[in-house]
Amino acid sequence: MMTKKTTEKQRLRAPSKRSIASRSRILDAAETVFARDGFEGAKVRDIAALAEVPLGLVNHHGGSKEALFREVVERRAEELARLRLEALAQAKGQGALDLTAILGCFFRPYLAKAAGSDPQWLAYARLVAMVSADPAWADISTDLFDPTAQRFMDEICALHPKVSRAVVAEGFVYSVAALLAFLTSEWRIAALASQSDAQASVEGLVAFCAAGCAARIAQAET
Repeated sequence: MMTKKTTEKQRLRAPSKRSIASRSRILDAAETVFARDGFEGAKVRDIAALAEVPLGLVNHHGGSKEALFREVVERRAEELARLRLEALAQAKGQGALDLTAILGCFFRPYLAKAAGSDPQWLAYARLVAMVSADPAWADISTDLFDPTAQRFMDEICALHPKVSRAVVAEGFVYSVAALLAFLTSEWRIAALASQSDAQASVEGLVAFCAAGCAARIAQAET
């Protein structure tokens, strides 16, 4: 006979390795399908097929499509926020910050991940771009991205205390948009330069965004 205590122990039992592996495949597949087809175009059956799991297992692990989308976006957000804040703390420990250093600390942790061996980070950039562009996902931005963004904006505001936070936010949002575009820009740079070996550089991105933010701030200060 199953007692109440036995039932509670079963509920608290850690998920099996097989369950963890299935969940990871589902989240990877969902990330890929959402990035490729958008939220509206993504089909749960396509996610199941890519993950090589039964359709019902996607619903079991992910719940609704909206809940699955949020979970996919959320799972990398915490790691990325930690890496960015660690980079910022390290830079501050080395001396006074400027716009170039602040934006570099925000950009480089993600770009290092995207340049690594895990292709899912490239798909993740497309998801972040979707969330950033659609007010329907404002709650995700507020919960997952805004706390880190506000921390970096605090540093920029400290450099320019006479400039409104709205101006800083404007420059910061434009810079994030440039970051998201960076990952798909190499082929366009090569095409426009008529050089197959032309590459987008992190240094160029940081310099471009820092100069743009500085110009906008200077305009507001006059």
